[in-house]
Amino acid sequence: MVARSQGCGLTTPLTRVLDCAYPVISAGMGGPARSELAAAVSAAGGFGLLGMVRESPDLIAREIAAVRKRTDRPFGVNLIPFATAPDLLEAELQVCFTERVPAMCYFWEVYPDLIARTKQAGCKVLYQVGTLDDAVAAAKAGADVIIVQGVEAGGHVRGSLPLMELLPAVAKVVKVPIAASGGIVDGVGLAAALALGAHGAHCGTVFLATPESFAHDYHKQRIIEAGPDDTVHTDLFAINWPPHSPVRVLKNSVTQAAGNKLWGYLPDNLRREEIGRDDGRPIWKFSTDSPLRSTTGDFEKMSLFAGRGAGAVSTIRSADEVINSMMEVAMSRLKTLAELAK
Repeated sequence: MVARSQGCGLTTPLTRVLDCAYPVISAGMGGPARSELAAAVSAAGGFGLLGMVRESPDLIAREIAAVRKRTDRPFGVNLIPFATAPDLLEAELQVCFTERVPAMCYFWEVYPDLIARTKQAGCKVLYQVGTLDDAVAAAKAGADVIIVQGVEAGGHVRGSLPLMELLPAVAKVVKVPIAASGGIVDGVGLAAALALGAHGAHCGTVFLATPESFAHDYHKQRIIEAGPDDTVHTDLFAINWPPHSPVRVLKNSVTQAAGNKLWGYLPDNLRREEIGRDDGRPIWKFSTDSPLRSTTGDFEKMSLFAGRGAGAVSTIRSADEVINSMMEVAMSRLKTLAELAK
């Protein structure tokens, strides 16, 4: 556990690399993580990520500009090359590099050439992984930060190991800063992650349930009403993503109708049934589209992404309140651990 308090911040190798006061990264959730949320997290001392997965270059440019209007603190842009058409990915990258964003965050398969290219463009690289092998590969290729995702995480889930197993294994062999991801929604989780070898936390669910999140209010309300056993790991929500890409979502009528058959679904084999619309395009049942402020339709049947920590999120709080509370509790726990170690 490499952490020390400095003034009102908490300095770790992660905060030094990302130039932030607190070792808390808000996940680049495609859709909910727009400029309002990313800027609020960075302004509060954390590190905000824009979730720009498969978004148009024009939207990315506008969102980057919007973050910079709200804060002068560093932030990053999250893209998923694995799930993006090559031409669109290239256009997305060109916008980010031209705008000289401080950092890029990638997820799923590791592409060493992309890491090298991103570094050459002057951006720091965060890479989210779900296995030990991918963590090693990303670090070897030059990633500045490795985000270790446990199976408890909400949204798309790359690996199959619990965070408590995967994180220490990665920490033993990876020498760059590590952020823990999966079920962390408060200071207790952050302190536990630091004790297991991480240098900070990467959080999605708790930031989705903030006023700054672009998620629909229905999604936020379902999170704060959720209990500890109200999420399910499945590949049932598959349309719009490559095959064999599991997700963790809140239970709903769609998962209930599937019964015990939560696995074995392929995007091309799922029936297209329109249950909503967003920005003029249809939202299909079984798709990976979560409801946003701009979405209309039957929200209950949509993919309501949430990690296993949703049961501990009981109120909608601002990003600033989330970070301040997280740090207060984490510092208290770390102090207690230090005293016990004497």
